[in-house]
Amino acid sequence: MQSLWMLVASFLFSIMGVCVKLAGEYYSTAEIVLCRGLVGVTVIASMVLLRGGTFRTPFPREHLIRGGVGVISLWMWFYSFSLLPVATATTLNYMSSIWIAAMLFAAGWWQGNKKFEWGLAGTVLLSFIGVALLMRPSLNSEQLLGGAISLCSGVLSALVYLQVRKLGLLGEPEYRVVFYFSLTGVVAGLAGNMVTGKVPLLHSHSPTGAALVITIGLTATLAQIAMTRAYRLGNTLLTANLQYTGIVFSSLFGVVIWNDAPGWIGWTGVAIILASGILATYHNQRRSQSAAKNVPKVDPIATEV
Repeated sequence: MQSLWMLVASFLFSIMGVCVKLAGEYYSTAEIVLCRGLVGVTVIASMVLLRGGTFRTPFPREHLIRGGVGVISLWMWFYSFSLLPVATATTLNYMSSIWIAAMLFAAGWWQGNKKFEWGLAGTVLLSFIGVALLMRPSLNSEQLLGGAISLCSGVLSALVYLQVRKLGLLGEPEYRVVFYFSLTGVVAGLAGNMVTGKVPLLHSHSPTGAALVITIGLTATLAQIAMTRAYRLGNTLLTANLQYTGIVFSSLFGVVIWNDAPGWIGWTGVAIILASGILATYHNQRRSQSAAKNVPKVDPIATEV
């Protein structure tokens, strides 16, 4: 069940999100993006030097698309926080799983493939309903621009996840996919600081702030590796569904750290997300077992003849 790597990724991403919120008191968004990329590049480069490997890739174009679209999506999401309530921005961005299902359906229809996993697509929609109950987003007429930006961020995120899967199917190892994305983050972070006219990290630092940005980089790097493995080896729709558990983890951290209890409607949303993830996993397992039983057995004697 390689898709379950997404649970690991979601947990690590939720820790990263908590640290990003806390680190906002010490560093700008551009500096956080820069530090996240720097830590990722350093960690993976050290792994390659110690364990062997190469950064040479036969797919530079695919990496450029993954990194460029991913960074644009990330910046749009961060910017939407300044225009929307956090709950609304997060919910619209997490529509990426819905967009993945829509893109897979459109691609299958275009190619004449009538076999679409409606059951798993239904669980993705069910999880999104749970997210909506948990986050309870709101949008007024003055926030339409922010809503459009956050929505576009979700669409771009869906394209990124499908590109990650494509790289995995092409045989690109996880460490190289994450390395080049982290490198793109470094470039984007430097560019963001240049736009604001600030020299990044050239100010006083505190042990707490430094620990936060290092944790952001480490958890982001490990989460990216786990997510890449999940999309490369697991079922795409199941992986997309399990991604919603990140909101559950984040909500639990909110209760523990900020005493931000979601209320009974929010807890109902949490229950729906968890039930949907279990249902999707069970459905995928049953489907895999059924497919294995339908594989025709080869007669070894007939094969030799």
